[in-house]
Amino acid sequence: MDNIQWKKFLIPYENAVEELKVKFKSIRNELRTIGEYSPIEFVTGRVKKVSSILEKAKKLDVSPEEIPDKIEDIAGIRIMCQFVEDIYTVVDYIRDRNGEDLEIVLEKDYITNFKDSGYRSYHVVIKYPIHTALGPKKILAEIQIRTLAMNFWAIIEHSLKYKYKQLIPPHIEDRLKKASDAAFKLDQEMSEIRHEIRQAQKVFEVRSNIVSSILQNIQSLYITGKVKEANEFQERFNRLWEKGDTIELKILDKEISNLTQKQQQYD
Repeated sequence: MDNIQWKKFLIPYENAVEELKVKFKSIRNELRTIGEYSPIEFVTGRVKKVSSILEKAKKLDVSPEEIPDKIEDIAGIRIMCQFVEDIYTVVDYIRDRNGEDLEIVLEKDYITNFKDSGYRSYHVVIKYPIHTALGPKKILAEIQIRTLAMNFWAIIEHSLKYKYKQLIPPHIEDRLKKASDAAFKLDQEMSEIRHEIRQAQKVFEVRSNIVSSILQNIQSLYITGKVKEANEFQERFNRLWEKGDTIELKILDKEISNLTQKQQQYD
């Protein structure tokens, strides 16, 4: 294929990556909006470069015609989690969608069965329906779910593989394995105190939402000409913010919200 044909070939994969990123970011945002814990920390995605596709096809002895059916990760998204337990929660989310807006083809648990190199992650290969100018089609895509620690290790290993053209020297391989064990040990330690971590994060999230609501409503009062009331609320907010009193901030938020709602009804 020439450059124009490759660009045309990759368009559905690019669209799939963007759509999948939106789907999983929406899950994260919805959970956080309603004050629930989100197992999804952040989501990234990419379409494999043409050179990487050709290298993988050569390595797997895949002909150009077979690439769409045999190269699983041309479209790929990566979901990062805080805890190992979160990974399996996200996998359950994906399973729940199986048969609806995606079809699971294969699951690879490299956490329970980590690679000899030390690589850990959970891979789900899916068939994803995408609409193109020539009509609907299903393409293969890979979803990788891993912790932040696993991701840090994997990025370093990938860079070293690139530098050494897949032939990493034995002494560096040995250090990478030790680093992988250390990263997983960190994940295990974090899992031991995840309840405390999640509670602290939830308190912070709730407080942040209250503060955001208060400031937005104060701004609305200024805009609608309620300058005196806005100044009074601003002063009260400043005092409560200094004290760090979340309960009083909740009360203030409700009071301002009621006033702004009445103002909107009047307008």
